[in-house]
Amino acid sequence: MPAPLLLIPLDDTVVFPTMDVTLSVDVAGEERVLLMPRHEGRFASVGTIARVTEHVRLPGGGRAVAFSGIARGVAGAAQTDPAGQLRVEVDERPDDTPVDGHTRELEREYRAVIEEILELRGDDGRVAAFLRAIVEPGALADASGYAPDLTFEQKLELLEELDVTKRLELALGFQRDRLTELQLRRKIREDVRDGAEKQQREYFLRKQLESIQRELGEDSESVGQEYRDKIEAAGMPDAIRDQALKELSRLERMGEQSGEAGTIRSYLDWLIAIPWNKRSEERLDPAHARAVLDADHAGLEDVKDRITEYLAVKKLRAERGLDVPSDGPEGTRTTIARKRSGAILTLIGPPGTGKTSIGESIARATGREFIRISLGGVRDEAEIRGHRRTYVGALPGRLVRALRDAGSINPVIMLDEVDKVGADWRGDPSSALLEVLDPAQNHSFRDHYLDVEVDLSEVMFIATANVAETIPGPLLDRMEVISFDGYTVAEKVAIARDYLWPRQLERNGLRSEEVEVSDDLLRLIVDEYTREAGVRNLEREIGTVLRKTATRVASGTAQAPVDIDLASVREALGRQKFFQEAAVRTAVPGVATGLAVTGTGGDVLFIEATSMKGKGGLTLTGQLGDVMKESARIALSYVRGHATELGIDEEAFDEREFHLHVPAGAIPKDGPSAGITMTTALVSLLTGRPVKHTVGMTGEVTLQGRVLPIGGLKQKVLAGHAAGITEVLLPERNRGDLDEVPADVRAAMTLHPVMTVGEVIDRALEPAPSLQAAP
Repeated sequence: MPAPLLLIPLDDTVVFPTMDVTLSVDVAGEERVLLMPRHEGRFASVGTIARVTEHVRLPGGGRAVAFSGIARGVAGAAQTDPAGQLRVEVDERPDDTPVDGHTRELEREYRAVIEEILELRGDDGRVAAFLRAIVEPGALADASGYAPDLTFEQKLELLEELDVTKRLELALGFQRDRLTELQLRRKIREDVRDGAEKQQREYFLRKQLESIQRELGEDSESVGQEYRDKIEAAGMPDAIRDQALKELSRLERMGEQSGEAGTIRSYLDWLIAIPWNKRSEERLDPAHARAVLDADHAGLEDVKDRITEYLAVKKLRAERGLDVPSDGPEGTRTTIARKRSGAILTLIGPPGTGKTSIGESIARATGREFIRISLGGVRDEAEIRGHRRTYVGALPGRLVRALRDAGSINPVIMLDEVDKVGADWRGDPSSALLEVLDPAQNHSFRDHYLDVEVDLSEVMFIATANVAETIPGPLLDRMEVISFDGYTVAEKVAIARDYLWPRQLERNGLRSEEVEVSDDLLRLIVDEYTREAGVRNLEREIGTVLRKTATRVASGTAQAPVDIDLASVREALGRQKFFQEAAVRTAVPGVATGLAVTGTGGDVLFIEATSMKGKGGLTLTGQLGDVMKESARIALSYVRGHATELGIDEEAFDEREFHLHVPAGAIPKDGPSAGITMTTALVSLLTGRPVKHTVGMTGEVTLQGRVLPIGGLKQKVLAGHAAGITEVLLPERNRGDLDEVPADVRAAMTLHPVMTVGEVIDRALEPAPSLQAAP
């Protein structure tokens, strides 16, 4: 067994076989030693067996020993000799020489990677020649130990790997990492150099440009003076003018070559673009305004009256000196109070009733500019208040842009579809509208981009919505709501004759003398092809008729003038789409006609009831909401509790199940106003008395049989009138709402205010068979 070798510890140092190293140690009389790496007092498991080649005298009298690595050695048992030195038994592990193709492939790849590394580091050829002289794969892997980029741990991992192929794979992995790092460093270095060259090139080009601009009189001083002239001409309030001049001074100090110069120029352009002191000359003539509104729209009397009132008040305030212009003396409470005289009108009603188009008529009647802002689907608060200038591509909000587009500080701004504003993580636009639509606050609206106060008190805001329920309460509280409850049949015919027909004639390339139509045919289109509160579908159907007519005229199959008749309408629009089916649907007991309000206006609902043998209970179908389901249960409970009074045999409820269904099952329905209709349908079923086909009803019912008030009465009555209903049962407490129903509809229908279910049953059901047989 070989004699134990002297162990020489190497702190945080790794010596590989084939390496030569000089150490200041005492190895008197030793020919071979074990050089063992040590880290934080712990020895490695594998060291390097080295031969003593030379004893060296150092400057100053010290001595050192030169060693040459021979092979790896695995340390075994250790002992201390009499001189106090540590000796260990060593298992020598020389490298084998694998001949498999995988090892040779690793060797070739390793050499290729090292060549790339040397090329990136600018090697003069000596290291490459050294590597080419190495022929053994194990020694080639050990050559990585010379790399200064490898850590102590990586070198120790290479030393402890006894398998040559695995050691070569390990060394190749380390060198690949070095190559990647060097390539990245070179790319960064090249990018920095290219950037510096680009900046230097831009610097010289800017200097040349400044010289050219100076010759042309377009230098930065000229640009600054141009902005200064525009700022003075913009008529800004003092505080805003000071802000603009402050930003201009920053621009002049930093120069056009600064990266922030474009941002400041854009900001100054927006400040200048706002019409701070430009106003449309408002025509304060209520009579003229009413004439314009009447010429553009039929009906809508409430809206027209409110606009007329607004102009009348405005006129009186102007004549009596109560309105102070925005550029008047600021700072007093009286001045600010006088400026808070704006109107925030909100038009709420079904689609197609003319809410949006009336905004243009209001602007024309008042002589103001008109701007429409669609808020449907807006979810970002920055759409209203703008983005802060710190963001790339920041812009003012829609309100500031609207003022810029209008070119005046007092336009009519229509906030369309305000009920469809959303909210998410980007903010709540409806909260931003609280300040905009409050006459007590909007004189000092602050846009995030401009960061100055913008006076919106002279703007006439008009908001539109389909329903009020989705508008937040605080926002609705700031609005003056005007309801659009839809048009009567007569109003639709008048609108079709005076507005829709001429407009569709023009759109289809026809002249008024070329096509004629009677009011009766227009009424037929209204009754049989549309069922809506507005006139949007009506215009679409008229457009279809005129397109077919235009095709006949253009192809020569018809000669002008063309008289539109029933056959022409049927050919263009097809079969009848809507029917007055109340008589057919209510011909059997258990079916009652109810009146409802939807997002598109009033509607007629047929509620069907039936019963069957069973264990008792109530089944409800038709996509009913919770409130409507509760109304159905109340109705059944009332009928069972008052069966004797209603003429119903109490045994009719024994072992019977009831089923209430509201057709059009694909449409969700909810609300309490169908209570008396459900009660009537159940009583009709159990007494065998059909409901009069001319009767429609609406009202909430209680367990005591009281009929409570409901909303949307006008829309419900109009829907019943359009469906051929001639009698309407409604809550007594809604009697005052009948004034809103057009006079011609009230004259054509019989309206019965009721207080109890008993009154409803008496008026809604056909007489009992015994009474019909009586003389």
